[in-house]
Amino acid sequence: MAHWRDSARNVRFWIVDYRACFPLLIFVFHISWMTFFGVLITICFFAALEHFGFTVSVFGRWLRSFIAGPRKVAQPWWK
Repeated sequence: MAHWRDSARNVRFWIVDYRACFPLLIFVFHISWMTFFGVLITICFFAALEHFGFTVSVFGRWLRSFIAGPRKVAQPWWK
């Protein structure tokens, strides 16, 4: 029996994050070495994100900030 406090946890399929289950589904329907390695890379990516404490949305914001750089130049539209 689950408690209401467990409702905020991420969904898992055994040890795999739920976001990596879609490539697993693709692999089940199209079994080949290419899809196997794609699934393996996807699972490793989500495992690394979880290891560093990121979610997908937080990682996207971090990546956008990293690409933009530390210097933010703002010019008013009238100049």
